[in-house]
Amino acid sequence: MKSENHILDPDVILIGSGIMSATLGAMLKELKPALRFQLYEMTEEFGKEASNAWHNAGTGHAGLCELSYTPNYGSDGKVDVSKAFEIFHQFEQSKQFWSYAARTGMIEKVEEFINPVPHLSFVYGQEQVDFLKSRFTQMQKHHFFEDMVYTEDREQIREWAPLLLEGRDHSPLAVTKMERGTDINYGTLSAKLIEWLGHQEGCGYATSHRITNLTKDGARWKVEVKDLTTKQTFTTKAKFVFIGAGGGSLPLLQKSGVTESKGFGGFPIGGQWLICDKPEIVNKHLAKVYGLSPGAAPTMAVPHLDTRIIDGKKSILFGPYAAWTTKFLHVEGKLTDLPRSIRIDNIASLIKVGLYNIPLVRYLIQQGTQSMKTRMKELKAFFPNAREEDWRLIDAGIRVQAIKKEDGDAGIVHFGTEVLTNEDLSLSTLLGASPGASVSTNIILEVIKRCFAGSLETPEGHARMKAMVPSYDEDLTQPEMATRQRVLSEEAFKTLNCIR
Repeated sequence: MKSENHILDPDVILIGSGIMSATLGAMLKELKPALRFQLYEMTEEFGKEASNAWHNAGTGHAGLCELSYTPNYGSDGKVDVSKAFEIFHQFEQSKQFWSYAARTGMIEKVEEFINPVPHLSFVYGQEQVDFLKSRFTQMQKHHFFEDMVYTEDREQIREWAPLLLEGRDHSPLAVTKMERGTDINYGTLSAKLIEWLGHQEGCGYATSHRITNLTKDGARWKVEVKDLTTKQTFTTKAKFVFIGAGGGSLPLLQKSGVTESKGFGGFPIGGQWLICDKPEIVNKHLAKVYGLSPGAAPTMAVPHLDTRIIDGKKSILFGPYAAWTTKFLHVEGKLTDLPRSIRIDNIASLIKVGLYNIPLVRYLIQQGTQSMKTRMKELKAFFPNAREEDWRLIDAGIRVQAIKKEDGDAGIVHFGTEVLTNEDLSLSTLLGASPGASVSTNIILEVIKRCFAGSLETPEGHARMKAMVPSYDEDLTQPEMATRQRVLSEEAFKTLNCIR
């Protein structure tokens, strides 16, 4: 797929067609209309790796139901919910930008990428019930979560999510619900933003093009590109390069040779889903239901039973089941990706982290080799009456967790996305995993603040950014911002057609 324009020697080169490159391209073009852009993607379509609809859960991560954001009791014996506030705030910025994009015609047919789906947290057993109740008590005090409701009543739970009760024993249960959750197709959203960008003056995009090398040439980056269709290689230059290639970012960062890349390594974690498409089951469930992460499972592998709406079709997804892999990418990855990423400057970090995470490695191998019967046992903790013949196993995406020297004894099992920028602010890249897509606007705002700060300091630039993200430079977590937050959220949901 190629746009009408292929821009050689642009101001900005975007590598990868996922939600990060798409968001940066769209926001920067609106902020600085004179900039010239060229985007390169090595697959044949946009957003086919981590942003692909089936390579992630499509959750609009806002801290509404994800128990991994509130994992521990604080010193006062109460659940620490501060991370949930942070994620909610960041997702509000994403909603605001997507709403702006819909209002201004950057994207059309919003129902193709976002749909309203309630978010539920589900626990069973008295210890988990006590945890969820404490979490609810702390969260509902804040205006972000004042609409959250909690119940241990089985009939109420049956009304919200009947599959949870079918065949269930009499163990204690509890559920919290936030009505205004979302299901999002990040691949479709990425494609919409990129196609808009490619039709702007001085902008182009090209699929089936692989970046083979990056070298600094004075004040510009020399970028070697291979056309995978013709097998021809050419060179282009740019003032600024953004590496938004998901799992493929680390190898490209290493090729750039920037000092900031030294010491970084990557630990890939694969995944799989169980999928149900049978209408008689699917039509009983309209929710994203998150539970607690079991044992050695990484936080990105917390189990959940989700409604998905992809290309207009509704399905139910359960998982993820983690898996050991040495590939960095799902579509274009190779088993040699991990070994080839090892350098003298990162080998010590990789070995140390590996030694401190032997239980995780063991867990990943076990997960990847388990039988369908074992996978069904995990599903039945959520849906006791689930039958094996109603579900099929598919591969999910691959997440490459960034490893750096300071990870040390703490290990690598954590949420987060690492934004790395070189000293002269001419190159930026993202390393890391969930909840990246949901908070893409906040992450890209950080990139713009670092690398294009001058554009935000002018009255015109500040006004342009406030138009795209009305709460830019505002802290909506503060009590005095409650009314402002509600108004902005309501406006965004109406524009995105999520109030139905």
